[in-house]
Amino acid sequence: MLFAISAVHMLNDSMQSVVAALVPVFHDAMHLSFAQVGWIIFTLNMTSSIMQPVVGMWSDKRPTPWMLPVGMLCSMGGMIGMAFAQSFALLLLSVVFVGFGSAVFHPEGSRVVYLAAGKRRAFAQALYQVGGNFGQSLAPLMTLYIFLPLGQRGAIWGTLLALAAIIILYRVVPWYSRRLEEQGRATAAAKKKGVHAEEDGIASFTRRAVAIALSLLLFIVIARTWYAAAIGNFYQFYAKETYGISIGMAQIPLFLFMAAGVAGTFFGGLMGDRIGRKQVMLFSLLGSAPFALALPHLPLAWVYPAIALMGFILQSGFSVSVVYAQELLPGKVGTASGLITGLAFGMGALGAIVLGNMADTHGISPVMIGASVLPLAGILAIWLPKDRR
Repeated sequence: MLFAISAVHMLNDSMQSVVAALVPVFHDAMHLSFAQVGWIIFTLNMTSSIMQPVVGMWSDKRPTPWMLPVGMLCSMGGMIGMAFAQSFALLLLSVVFVGFGSAVFHPEGSRVVYLAAGKRRAFAQALYQVGGNFGQSLAPLMTLYIFLPLGQRGAIWGTLLALAAIIILYRVVPWYSRRLEEQGRATAAAKKKGVHAEEDGIASFTRRAVAIALSLLLFIVIARTWYAAAIGNFYQFYAKETYGISIGMAQIPLFLFMAAGVAGTFFGGLMGDRIGRKQVMLFSLLGSAPFALALPHLPLAWVYPAIALMGFILQSGFSVSVVYAQELLPGKVGTASGLITGLAFGMGALGAIVLGNMADTHGISPVMIGASVLPLAGILAIWLPKDRR
C-alpha cells in the first residue's frame, strides 16, 4: 500500500508539474509578464493550500476514502482546461481545478501512509514524499521534451496521469476502508474497557508550547518553499539571462535540483527515524545555505554539481517536517499534514507573486541573489522541542 499510494502521489504531483512545465510555453504564447507567471504558481499552490487544512480537519472527523479518486477527476478536468484555454482568466480557472484536486488528495493520502507505516513513520512518509518529489522533478523534462515541441495542447496528455492514478486507487480505496473499520472497532473496544488508545506525540506540552512550536515550524517550511519557488520558477530565466543559454538548456540544472531532492527526501526519512526529526531539519536548511548563497555567483560549469548538492540537502527535511507536525498534533493526522503540505506551502506560494513582481521591477538577478538568504531561516529550528523523549 505504501508503494501504491506513493505511485498515486507521483502521478498527482506530475499533474502539478504539468503546470510548472507549461510556464515557459504560456510565457511566450500568451506574452505573460513575470508577475503573471507568479500568479499562475500562486493560484495553483493557494488553491491547494486553502483547502488542504479544511479537508484534513474533515478527514480527521470523518475519513472519506472515495475522495481520493474524486481528487484525480478534478485534476483531469484542469488538464483539459489548460490544453484549450485561450485567455489568462480561463488558464487560471483550469489551474484552480488542478490545485483543488491536489488539496483533496493529500490529507487522505497521508492518512493511508499513517495507517500503513507502523512505527517507521519518517521512512513511510519519506517514501510517500519521494513519489511526489519525483513527480515534481519531471517538470523540466516535460518542458524540454513535450511542451516546447508540442506547445499548450500537449497538456491533454496529463489526463493519462489522472487515469493511471484512478486505476491504482481501485486497489487502495478498499484496503483503506477496511483499515478504517478495523481501527474503529479497536477504538470502540478500548473505550468499552475504559482504556484510552495512546497516540505517539513529541511530549506532553501545553497548548501554548505546541502553538509556538507549530508557528516556528510553519515559518521554517514557508522560507524553504519561497526559496524552492525562486529556483523552480525563475532560475531558468536567470540562467538564460546570465549564462546566455536557451530555456531548453536551462531545464538541466532545474532537473538536477529536483532529482537530487528526491534522493534527499528518502535519505532524510531514513535518518529521521534514527537521529530525530529536529536534527534532520537543522541539517536540511543550514546545510544547504552555503550552496544557496554561492549559487548566483558561480560559473556555469560549477552550477550543475552545486545545485544538485543543494537540492539533496534542502529536500532532506521535507518528509520529516510533516512527521514532526503529526507528532506535535497527535491524533490529527489530516490537520497536521494539511498545515505542512498545504497551508505552509501555499503561503510560501506568495513568494512566487512577490518574486515575480520584484523581477519585473528590479530584474531577475537581484531577485535570485536576495532569495539565496532564505535557507538561513533554518536557524529557528534550534528552538523547536526535541522529538525524542
